Amino acid sequence: MKLEPIYSHEPDVYHIPGFTPAIIDRAYLKNLGVKTQPDDDTMEGLRIGSENFIKRLESKTVIPAPKVELAKIDVNSELEIHNYTNRCPTLTYEVSPVLGCFVGCLYCLVTDGVHEQKLIAYENYDELVYNHLSAHKDNEHYYYFSAKTEAFQEATLQTGIAHKILRAFIKHFDEFPDSKCRLFIASKSGTDHLLVKDEQGETILELFKKLRGKMQFNTSLSIMPDNVRAIVEPYSAPMSERMAAVRLCQENGVLSNSALVQPIFPSFLNPKLTSDFFQMLKDNGIINFKPEFLTVCMENLAWIGQLLGQQDKALERGLYEFYLAPENKDHRKQRGRTAPNRSWSIDTIRSLMLEARQYGVSTSICYWVRNAIGISEEMIPIINENGFQCLGYQRKLFEE
Repeated sequence: MKLEPIYSHEPDVYHIPGFTPAIIDRAYLKNLGVKTQPDDDTMEGLRIGSENFIKRLESKTVIPAPKVELAKIDVNSELEIHNYTNRCPTLTYEVSPVLGCFVGCLYCLVTDGVHEQKLIAYENYDELVYNHLSAHKDNEHYYYFSAKTEAFQEATLQTGIAHKILRAFIKHFDEFPDSKCRLFIASKSGTDHLLVKDEQGETILELFKKLRGKMQFNTSLSIMPDNVRAIVEPYSAPMSERMAAVRLCQENGVLSNSALVQPIFPSFLNPKLTSDFFQMLKDNGIINFKPEFLTVCMENLAWIGQLLGQQDKALERGLYEFYLAPENKDHRKQRGRTAPNRSWSIDTIRSLMLEARQYGVSTSICYWVRNAIGISEEMIPIINENGFQCLGYQRKLFEE
Protein backbone atom coordinates (compact mmCIF):
# COMPACT_ATOMS: atom_id res chain seq x y z
CA MET A 1 0.00 0.00 0.00
CA LYS A 2 1.38 3.41 -0.97
CA LEU A 3 1.61 6.03 1.76
CA GLU A 4 1.11 9.76 1.30
CA PRO A 5 3.30 11.82 3.68
CA ILE A 6 1.22 14.10 5.89
CA TYR A 7 4.23 16.31 6.65
CA SER A 8 7.56 16.48 4.85
CA HIS A 9 10.47 18.88 4.91
CA GLU A 10 12.90 20.53 2.53
CA PRO A 11 15.72 19.94 2.11
CA ASP A 12 15.74 16.25 2.88
CA VAL A 13 18.84 14.18 3.52
CA TYR A 14 19.26 13.46 -0.19
CA HIS A 15 19.23 17.11 -1.22
CA ILE A 16 21.45 19.00 1.24
CA PRO A 17 23.27 21.72 -0.70
CA GLY A 18 27.01 21.13 -0.74
CA PHE A 19 26.94 18.02 1.44
CA THR A 20 29.41 15.23 0.65
CA PRO A 21 29.67 12.34 3.14
CA ALA A 22 33.12 11.28 4.31
CA ILE A 23 34.80 8.41 6.12
CA ILE A 24 35.39 9.35 9.75
CA ASP A 25 38.90 8.24 10.66
CA ARG A 26 41.56 9.68 12.95
CA ALA A 27 42.69 12.15 10.31
CA TYR A 28 39.10 13.39 9.89
CA LEU A 29 38.74 13.95 13.64
CA LYS A 30 42.13 15.68 13.85
CA ASN A 31 41.30 18.04 10.99
CA LEU A 32 37.98 18.80 12.68
CA GLY A 33 39.83 19.77 15.87
CA VAL A 34 38.57 16.93 18.08
CA LYS A 35 40.90 16.68 21.10
CA THR A 36 39.75 13.37 22.55
CA GLN A 37 41.46 10.17 21.34
CA PRO A 38 38.93 7.35 20.77
CA ASP A 39 40.07 3.74 21.09
CA ASP A 40 40.35 1.40 18.12
CA ASP A 41 36.94 -0.24 18.66
CA THR A 42 35.23 3.15 18.62
CA MET A 43 37.07 4.18 15.46
CA GLU A 44 36.04 0.94 13.77
CA GLY A 45 32.40 1.69 14.57
CA LEU A 46 32.74 5.18 13.08
CA ARG A 47 34.36 3.76 9.93
CA ILE A 48 31.63 1.16 9.41
CA GLY A 49 28.92 3.75 10.03
CA SER A 50 30.51 6.17 7.56
CA GLU A 51 30.72 3.52 4.84
CA ASN A 52 27.13 2.39 5.41
CA PHE A 53 25.89 5.98 5.29
CA ILE A 54 27.55 6.56 1.91
CA LYS A 55 25.96 3.37 0.53
CA ARG A 56 22.52 4.31 1.82
CA LEU A 57 22.73 7.79 0.35
CA GLU A 58 23.69 6.31 -3.03
CA SER A 59 20.87 3.73 -2.92
CA LYS A 60 18.39 6.23 -1.40
CA THR A 61 17.63 3.99 1.57
CA VAL A 62 18.39 6.49 4.36
CA ILE A 63 14.74 7.32 5.05
CA PRO A 64 11.72 5.00 4.81
CA ALA A 65 10.09 4.16 1.50
CA PRO A 66 6.48 5.48 1.31
CA LYS A 67 4.74 2.10 1.38
CA VAL A 68 3.50 -0.46 3.87
CA GLU A 69 2.63 -4.13 3.69
CA LEU A 70 -0.38 -5.42 5.63
CA ALA A 71 -0.14 -8.61 7.66
CA LYS A 72 -2.01 -10.52 10.37
CA ILE A 73 -0.86 -11.16 13.93
CA ASP A 74 -1.83 -13.90 16.37
CA VAL A 75 -4.56 -12.11 18.35
CA ASN A 76 -3.98 -14.37 21.36
CA SER A 77 -0.28 -13.60 21.67
CA GLU A 78 1.18 -11.61 24.57
CA LEU A 79 2.14 -7.95 24.47
CA GLU A 80 5.70 -7.06 25.41
CA ILE A 81 6.25 -5.49 28.83
CA HIS A 82 7.94 -2.08 28.63
CA ASN A 83 10.77 -2.26 31.16
CA TYR A 84 14.27 -1.42 29.91
CA THR A 85 15.65 -0.91 33.41
CA ASN A 86 14.15 -3.81 35.38
CA ARG A 87 13.21 -1.16 37.97
CA CYS A 88 10.14 0.42 36.35
CA PRO A 89 7.61 1.10 39.14
CA THR A 90 4.55 0.88 36.89
CA LEU A 91 3.57 -2.15 34.83
CA THR A 92 3.30 -1.10 31.19
CA TYR A 93 2.51 -3.10 28.06
CA GLU A 94 3.69 -1.98 24.63
CA VAL A 95 1.24 -1.48 21.78
CA SER A 96 3.27 -1.78 18.57
CA PRO A 97 1.11 -2.39 15.49
CA VAL A 98 3.88 -1.61 12.98
CA LEU A 99 7.29 -3.11 12.37
CA GLY A 100 9.40 -0.12 11.44
CA CYS A 101 8.36 3.53 11.48
CA PHE A 102 7.54 5.95 8.69
CA VAL A 103 8.69 9.04 10.62
CA GLY A 104 12.24 7.91 9.83
CA CYS A 105 14.22 9.65 12.60
CA LEU A 106 17.91 9.26 11.81
CA TYR A 107 18.72 8.96 15.53
CA CYS A 108 16.08 6.24 16.11
CA LEU A 109 17.01 4.20 19.16
CA VAL A 110 15.01 1.18 18.00
CA THR A 111 16.72 0.81 14.61
CA ASP A 112 19.89 2.90 15.14
CA GLY A 113 18.54 5.15 12.42
CA VAL A 114 18.49 2.38 9.81
CA HIS A 115 15.25 2.44 7.79
CA GLU A 116 15.94 -0.06 5.02
CA GLN A 117 13.45 -2.63 6.30
CA LYS A 118 9.93 -2.88 4.93
CA LEU A 119 7.11 -1.34 6.93
CA ILE A 120 4.72 -4.07 8.04
CA ALA A 121 1.43 -3.16 9.72
CA TYR A 122 -0.84 -5.65 11.49
CA GLU A 123 -4.34 -4.89 10.31
CA ASN A 124 -5.95 -7.02 13.08
CA TYR A 125 -3.82 -5.62 15.92
CA ASP A 126 -6.91 -4.10 17.54
CA GLU A 127 -8.22 -7.62 18.23
CA LEU A 128 -5.01 -8.49 20.07
CA VAL A 129 -5.32 -5.29 22.13
CA TYR A 130 -8.96 -5.96 22.96
CA ASN A 131 -8.23 -9.53 24.09
CA HIS A 132 -5.35 -8.35 26.24
CA LEU A 133 -7.40 -5.59 27.85
CA SER A 134 -10.11 -8.05 28.84
CA ALA A 135 -7.60 -10.46 30.36
CA HIS A 136 -5.78 -7.80 32.43
CA LYS A 137 -8.55 -5.41 33.47
CA ASP A 138 -8.21 -5.97 37.24
CA ASN A 139 -4.65 -4.68 37.76
CA GLU A 140 -3.44 -1.09 37.49
CA HIS A 141 -1.25 -0.71 34.44
CA TYR A 142 -0.67 1.28 31.27
CA TYR A 143 -0.67 0.46 27.58
CA TYR A 144 2.10 2.45 25.88
CA PHE A 145 1.08 3.32 22.31
CA SER A 146 3.78 3.16 21.04
CA ALA A 147 7.23 2.53 22.46
CA LYS A 148 8.90 1.21 19.31
CA THR A 149 7.17 3.15 16.54
CA GLU A 150 5.09 6.29 16.06
CA ALA A 151 1.48 5.65 17.08
CA PHE A 152 -0.04 8.06 14.56
CA GLN A 153 2.07 7.71 11.47
CA GLU A 154 0.87 7.27 7.90
CA ALA A 155 1.11 3.47 8.22
CA THR A 156 -1.42 3.41 11.07
CA LEU A 157 -3.58 6.36 10.02
CA GLN A 158 -4.04 5.68 6.32
CA THR A 159 -4.80 2.00 6.98
CA GLY A 160 -7.25 2.81 9.81
CA ILE A 161 -5.26 0.65 12.24
CA ALA A 162 -4.78 3.48 14.74
CA HIS A 163 -8.49 4.23 14.77
CA LYS A 164 -9.34 0.55 15.34
CA ILE A 165 -6.90 0.30 18.25
CA LEU A 166 -8.50 3.31 19.94
CA ARG A 167 -11.94 1.78 19.38
CA ALA A 168 -10.72 -1.40 21.11
CA PHE A 169 -10.01 0.72 24.20
CA ILE A 170 -13.37 2.49 23.90
CA LYS A 171 -15.20 -0.84 23.63
CA HIS A 172 -13.30 -2.20 26.61
CA PHE A 173 -14.15 0.74 28.87
CA ASP A 174 -17.79 0.64 27.74
CA GLU A 175 -17.95 -3.00 28.85
CA PHE A 176 -15.81 -2.56 31.98
CA PRO A 177 -16.18 1.02 33.32
CA ASP A 178 -14.13 0.10 36.41
CA SER A 179 -11.23 -1.40 34.44
CA LYS A 180 -7.85 -0.41 35.84
CA CYS A 181 -6.21 -0.29 32.40
CA ARG A 182 -5.01 3.12 31.18
CA LEU A 183 -3.71 4.30 27.83
CA PHE A 184 -0.43 6.22 27.58
CA ILE A 185 0.45 7.78 24.22
CA ALA A 186 3.78 9.40 23.34
CA SER A 187 3.68 10.89 19.86
CA LYS A 188 5.22 13.39 17.46
CA SER A 189 1.74 14.00 16.02
CA GLY A 190 0.71 17.31 14.61
CA THR A 191 -2.85 18.54 14.19
CA ASP A 192 -3.15 17.02 10.72
CA HIS A 193 -2.44 13.59 12.20
CA LEU A 194 -5.13 13.95 14.86
CA LEU A 195 -7.69 15.07 12.29
CA VAL A 196 -7.30 12.11 9.92
CA LYS A 197 -10.66 10.36 9.39
CA ASP A 198 -11.07 6.64 8.81
CA GLU A 199 -13.73 4.83 6.79
CA GLN A 200 -16.24 5.39 9.60
CA GLY A 201 -15.72 9.14 9.31
CA GLU A 202 -14.18 9.66 12.77
CA THR A 203 -10.95 11.46 13.52
CA ILE A 204 -8.30 10.42 16.03
CA LEU A 205 -9.26 13.44 18.13
CA GLU A 206 -12.91 12.39 18.21
CA LEU A 207 -11.86 8.96 19.46
CA PHE A 208 -9.59 10.59 22.06
CA LYS A 209 -12.61 12.45 23.40
CA LYS A 210 -14.38 9.16 24.06
CA LEU A 211 -11.37 8.07 26.16
CA ARG A 212 -11.19 11.17 28.36
CA GLY A 213 -10.19 10.26 31.90
CA LYS A 214 -8.73 6.93 30.72
CA MET A 215 -5.80 8.17 28.63
CA GLN A 216 -3.05 10.75 28.37
CA PHE A 217 -1.40 12.19 25.29
CA ASN A 218 2.27 13.07 25.73
CA THR A 219 3.78 15.07 22.92
CA SER A 220 7.30 14.00 21.96
CA LEU A 221 9.68 16.91 21.34
CA SER A 222 13.35 17.44 20.60
CA ILE A 223 15.69 20.32 21.39
CA MET A 224 17.45 21.31 18.17
CA PRO A 225 17.20 24.01 15.48
CA ASP A 226 14.36 23.57 12.99
CA ASN A 227 16.70 23.24 10.00
CA VAL A 228 18.40 20.25 11.63
CA ARG A 229 15.11 18.70 12.77
CA ALA A 230 13.81 18.83 9.20
CA ILE A 231 16.64 16.52 8.11
CA VAL A 232 16.90 14.11 11.04
CA GLU A 233 13.11 13.74 11.53
CA PRO A 234 12.08 13.58 7.84
CA TYR A 235 8.34 12.85 8.14
CA SER A 236 7.61 14.34 11.55
CA ALA A 237 5.27 17.21 12.28
CA PRO A 238 6.95 20.61 12.82
CA MET A 239 7.22 21.71 16.44
CA SER A 240 4.53 24.35 15.94
CA GLU A 241 2.13 21.64 14.76
CA ARG A 242 2.96 19.40 17.74
CA MET A 243 2.20 22.29 20.07
CA ALA A 244 -1.04 22.93 18.21
CA ALA A 245 -1.93 19.24 18.69
CA VAL A 246 -1.32 19.59 22.43
CA ARG A 247 -3.62 22.59 22.63
CA LEU A 248 -6.26 20.82 20.54
CA CYS A 249 -6.26 17.92 23.01
CA GLN A 250 -6.45 20.27 25.98
CA GLU A 251 -9.32 22.23 24.44
CA ASN A 252 -11.22 18.96 24.08
CA GLY A 253 -10.64 17.77 27.63
CA VAL A 254 -7.94 15.21 26.76
CA LEU A 255 -5.08 15.06 29.30
CA SER A 256 -2.09 16.51 27.46
CA ASN A 257 0.19 18.44 29.80
CA SER A 258 3.41 16.39 29.88
CA ALA A 259 6.14 16.07 27.24
CA LEU A 260 8.71 13.45 26.39
CA VAL A 261 11.76 15.51 25.38
CA GLN A 262 14.13 13.42 23.28
CA PRO A 263 16.64 13.47 21.95
CA ILE A 264 18.51 16.36 23.49
CA PHE A 265 21.66 16.94 21.42
CA PRO A 266 24.40 18.09 23.83
CA SER A 267 26.18 20.36 21.37
CA PHE A 268 23.01 22.39 20.75
CA LEU A 269 22.27 23.37 24.33
CA ASN A 270 22.74 27.00 25.27
CA PRO A 271 20.91 29.33 27.69
CA LYS A 272 18.72 30.99 25.04
CA LEU A 273 17.67 27.71 23.43
CA THR A 274 16.68 26.15 26.76
CA SER A 275 14.88 29.24 28.08
CA ASP A 276 12.94 29.54 24.80
CA PHE A 277 12.09 25.85 25.01
CA PHE A 278 10.69 26.01 28.54
CA GLN A 279 8.79 29.18 27.70
CA MET A 280 7.19 27.26 24.82
CA LEU A 281 6.17 24.47 27.18
CA LYS A 282 4.64 26.94 29.61
CA ASP A 283 2.82 28.81 26.84
CA ASN A 284 1.24 25.54 25.70
CA GLY A 285 0.06 24.31 29.09
CA ILE A 286 2.78 21.68 29.60
CA ILE A 287 3.67 21.28 33.27
CA ASN A 288 6.01 18.28 33.17
CA PHE A 289 8.81 17.03 30.95
CA LYS A 290 10.93 13.88 30.69
CA PRO A 291 14.43 14.75 29.37
CA GLU A 292 16.49 12.18 27.46
CA PHE A 293 19.88 12.89 25.92
CA LEU A 294 20.82 11.45 22.54
CA THR A 295 22.09 7.89 22.99
CA VAL A 296 23.74 6.20 20.02
CA CYS A 297 25.91 3.41 18.74
CA MET A 298 29.09 4.62 17.05
CA GLU A 299 27.84 3.61 13.59
CA ASN A 300 24.85 5.90 14.06
CA LEU A 301 26.98 8.74 15.45
CA ALA A 302 29.08 8.71 12.28
CA TRP A 303 26.28 10.04 10.09
CA ILE A 304 24.52 12.17 12.69
CA GLY A 305 27.80 13.99 13.31
CA GLN A 306 28.35 14.68 9.63
CA LEU A 307 24.83 16.02 9.19
CA LEU A 308 25.39 18.42 12.08
CA GLY A 309 28.72 19.39 10.55
CA GLN A 310 27.00 20.47 7.37
CA GLN A 311 25.22 23.10 9.51
CA ASP A 312 28.16 23.99 11.73
CA LYS A 313 31.50 22.19 12.12
CA ALA A 314 31.68 23.35 15.74
CA LEU A 315 28.48 21.40 16.45
CA GLU A 316 29.96 18.25 14.91
CA ARG A 317 33.23 18.67 16.82
CA GLY A 318 31.36 19.20 20.07
CA LEU A 319 29.20 16.11 19.51
CA TYR A 320 32.24 13.85 19.15
CA GLU A 321 33.87 15.35 22.24
CA PHE A 322 30.77 14.45 24.26
CA TYR A 323 30.70 10.78 23.18
CA LEU A 324 34.04 9.44 21.94
CA ALA A 325 36.36 9.58 24.96
CA PRO A 326 37.53 6.08 26.03
CA GLU A 327 36.47 6.75 29.63
CA ASN A 328 32.92 7.36 28.38
CA LYS A 329 32.73 4.03 26.56
CA ASP A 330 30.81 2.27 29.34
CA HIS A 331 28.33 5.13 29.86
CA ARG A 332 25.42 3.24 28.34
CA LYS A 333 21.66 3.62 28.52
CA GLN A 334 18.71 1.99 26.72
CA ARG A 335 19.63 -0.95 24.49
CA GLY A 336 23.28 -0.51 25.36
CA ARG A 337 23.70 2.79 23.49
CA THR A 338 26.35 5.30 24.52
CA ALA A 339 25.27 8.42 26.41
CA PRO A 340 27.16 11.72 26.57
CA ASN A 341 29.91 12.52 29.06
CA ARG A 342 28.89 11.49 32.60
CA SER A 343 29.80 14.62 34.53
CA TRP A 344 28.22 16.82 31.86
CA SER A 345 25.05 14.69 31.94
CA ILE A 346 24.74 15.02 35.71
CA ASP A 347 25.31 18.77 35.72
CA THR A 348 23.01 19.39 32.77
CA ILE A 349 20.11 17.30 34.07
CA ARG A 350 20.26 19.20 37.33
CA SER A 351 20.42 22.59 35.63
CA LEU A 352 17.52 21.70 33.30
CA MET A 353 15.43 20.62 36.28
CA LEU A 354 16.11 23.87 38.10
CA GLU A 355 15.44 26.03 35.05
CA ALA A 356 12.24 24.14 34.21
CA ARG A 357 10.87 24.84 37.67
CA GLN A 358 11.24 28.57 37.05
CA TYR A 359 8.60 28.08 34.35
CA GLY A 360 6.36 25.90 36.52
CA VAL A 361 7.48 22.72 34.78
CA SER A 362 8.36 19.63 36.82
CA THR A 363 10.71 16.84 35.74
CA SER A 364 10.20 13.10 35.36
CA ILE A 365 13.34 10.98 35.59
CA CYS A 366 13.20 7.19 35.74
CA TYR A 367 14.72 5.36 38.69
CA TRP A 368 17.55 3.95 36.61
CA VAL A 369 18.72 7.34 35.35
CA ARG A 370 18.30 8.97 38.76
CA ASN A 371 20.51 6.29 40.26
CA ALA A 372 23.10 6.51 37.45
CA ILE A 373 23.59 10.27 37.74
CA GLY A 374 23.16 10.61 41.49
CA ILE A 375 19.88 12.53 41.69
CA SER A 376 18.73 12.45 45.31
CA GLU A 377 15.26 11.51 46.58
CA GLU A 378 14.92 15.03 47.93
CA MET A 379 15.59 16.61 44.54
CA ILE A 380 13.33 14.47 42.38
CA PRO A 381 11.15 11.80 43.96
CA ILE A 382 9.87 8.98 41.77
CA ILE A 383 6.40 10.54 41.83
CA ASN A 384 6.89 14.30 41.74
CA GLU A 385 4.71 17.12 42.88
CA ASN A 386 2.51 17.11 39.77
CA GLY A 387 1.72 13.40 39.97
CA PHE A 388 3.85 12.24 37.04
CA GLN A 389 6.07 9.19 37.25
CA CYS A 390 9.27 8.13 35.44
CA LEU A 391 8.43 8.37 31.71
CA GLY A 392 5.71 10.93 32.43
CA TYR A 393 2.88 8.59 33.41
CA GLN A 394 0.13 10.47 35.22
CA ARG A 395 -0.77 8.43 38.30
CA LYS A 396 -3.84 10.58 38.97
CA LEU A 397 -5.55 8.77 36.10
CA PHE A 398 -5.98 5.80 38.41
CA GLU A 399 -7.39 7.96 41.20
CA GLU A 400 -10.06 9.22 38.82
